[in-house]
Amino acid sequence: MHQLRRRQWLQSTAMGVVVLTSGCASLSGVAKPRVVVVGGGWGGLGVVRGLLAAGAADVTLIEPNESFMSCPLSAHYIVGLQPASDFQRSYVRVDQLGARRIRERVLEIDRAKQMVVTGTQRLPYDFLVLSPGVDYMEDGIQGYAEARSQLPVGFRAFEQMAVRKQVDEFLVNGGNFVISAPKPPYRCPPAPYERAFLIAEQMKQRGTKGKILLIDANPNPMPMPIAQPILKGMKSLYANQIEYLPDTSIDAVDMGKRQLVTSSGAVPFAHANLVLPMRAPALIRQAGLGERWANVKLPSFQSQVDDRVYVIGDSQGSPLPKSGHVAFGSGRQVAEAIAERIAGKSPVNPTGAVDLPLGICWANVTHKEAININVSATVVPGEAPKLKFSVDPEHNARSATAAMSWGNGMWKAMLG
Repeated sequence: MHQLRRRQWLQSTAMGVVVLTSGCASLSGVAKPRVVVVGGGWGGLGVVRGLLAAGAADVTLIEPNESFMSCPLSAHYIVGLQPASDFQRSYVRVDQLGARRIRERVLEIDRAKQMVVTGTQRLPYDFLVLSPGVDYMEDGIQGYAEARSQLPVGFRAFEQMAVRKQVDEFLVNGGNFVISAPKPPYRCPPAPYERAFLIAEQMKQRGTKGKILLIDANPNPMPMPIAQPILKGMKSLYANQIEYLPDTSIDAVDMGKRQLVTSSGAVPFAHANLVLPMRAPALIRQAGLGERWANVKLPSFQSQVDDRVYVIGDSQGSPLPKSGHVAFGSGRQVAEAIAERIAGKSPVNPTGAVDLPLGICWANVTHKEAININVSATVVPGEAPKLKFSVDPEHNARSATAAMSWGNGMWKAMLG
């Protein structure tokens, strides 16, 4: 597919107008090439739906959760505006389309034998696509591991419930609510600020006595192109609810005293949502695919050490935004590439700039107003990608409406 067509496909998917259908099973009796996909989030589902539509492969999806929950837009659940069910979907559609779904965790990847190992099975593959998401770097904050259950991060599916509990208690009891933002790269950089805004809005509506302490390891809100709209919203709407502490790192947690030890001094708190620094899951390191993040080649998303392995979504280490839209787009792109390899087509070796998956994101400032962030990217193979940001100058109702329309369209494309 030419880059223009890929871009058009992603844009139409975001509006929810594309319906994918699976290919028919092989009538010749010849076994199809085996593709194993690890991770049933945005990236993994992009691959699975694309491969099922092409009908050229035997597709196995390994995902430990029984159902899907969207991290994008889930802040509306966290602050009590919408039920969790609005952001959850069943995997039944990918089952119906012909994917084999295994509800387990992957324990090991044996690249020499082209084998994926779970707790009960050894699954051979011809192509492997990894989209396992992120892990949290807990070691960077002394005492965090012991306090984990009381200081949830909530940046992985179904962890939002623990953050919701913290928010509910705070809105009733008041006090200091701490939200932290780490240094990039991490999943969905605007999310800590969005959570702070929506909690602050609820404070105003409910008359909660207290303050949100937004501890930011960065000098300004991230990513940089949204810093001014975020700061503008903070000052104009929530000057009495949010205290912003930039350039401040969290070094330790003292749950006995209920305080955080930071580079600016001790910070007492009643409740907290600490967003930790992130990295790829241990599976990436076990498989020899990278350290903090998987090393990939762009624009293909192939591993730098194994051309039968692709790594997409937030666990790959390119400068692309760690967002759901980029993950889904890279999944679609990889599905297309694998289908072409199965068909015996020679890979295209571009010499000029190539479009990469689009990034689309929204950060709500109120429940009815948001900031839209669009990211386009190109890469010349062998060079660093070039990113271009387009950002709303201030929060507006149009972007908030578009965000929900986008979410519903994407969930339909993945699981409808």
